[in-house]
Amino acid sequence: MAGAVGLNIPVVAVEVGQMQSSAPRIFGIPAKEAPIVAVIRRGPTDWSHIGAWFTDDGLYEPGAWLRGQVYPQKCDLSPDGRWLVYSAMSYPGDWPAGQIYEAISRLPWLTALAAWNSGTTYTRGMHFVDERDDSDVGDPDVGDATPCLQRFGLRWTRSGQFAVEHRRGWVESAGTPSREAGGPWDERRRVEMVRPQPGGTVTLHVDGAYAGFRSGHPSEDPPTYWTVTGNRMDVLEEAQWADWDAHGRLLVATTDGRLQTRSLDGRVADVASLAELTPESVPAPSWASEW
Repeated sequence: MAGAVGLNIPVVAVEVGQMQSSAPRIFGIPAKEAPIVAVIRRGPTDWSHIGAWFTDDGLYEPGAWLRGQVYPQKCDLSPDGRWLVYSAMSYPGDWPAGQIYEAISRLPWLTALAAWNSGTTYTRGMHFVDERDDSDVGDPDVGDATPCLQRFGLRWTRSGQFAVEHRRGWVESAGTPSREAGGPWDERRRVEMVRPQPGGTVTLHVDGAYAGFRSGHPSEDPPTYWTVTGNRMDVLEEAQWADWDAHGRLLVATTDGRLQTRSLDGRVADVASLAELTPESVPAPSWASEW
């Protein structure tokens, strides 16, 4: 389709023996209307990786590697799981969108179909809205966002902790400090968030200043996830991220880099381990350059 622009991101193949082994930092963004999760992986240092988790099929599809940083809480996944809008900083930045930018791509790739030069990491990223043509982001510096706006709106995200979760049915629990206590960027609160299971009676909770990985490192303030069923509370051991998918399945990324589905009776199914992945030069398929 006219208007699609391929971004050739500089990626260098790295041999496994060249790098220190360490658990990756993982954050997921479930699609609102489809059993698909955008998986954002950080690590090794200075590298980011994008993948697609198809929860109906129990499959993980690895995608693009970026020598730079993708900011998870500044990203969003379209309701149908097709498009990822992401905020990134990468080098050398010798294209119209520069080193720091927002872009729309086909999950799980980072080929920019449209991109905006933000010039600063102080933006809070963009997100999709249901109303078509509802946009306040202006014209992109690269490509044409019209195909997206014919299906969904696109707006700048206001400052706030847990922005991705708020858009997916999570709410702050009673007793959480007010937003004013977090300062103008809402980054100084310890927050407890709650999300009911879609179609079920269980609630999923998380407590922390940074769940998954946001502005701080998990070791500084690791999150705690747990479920509540009636009067029973069960801590999700080894979870660095958790959420429900569109069908009410409990999804977990563990602290050692595994993607899992967990049943409420304690059964665990490993889907993939991301700890073994290393940066490699993988060309995006041709469809990643098409809306």
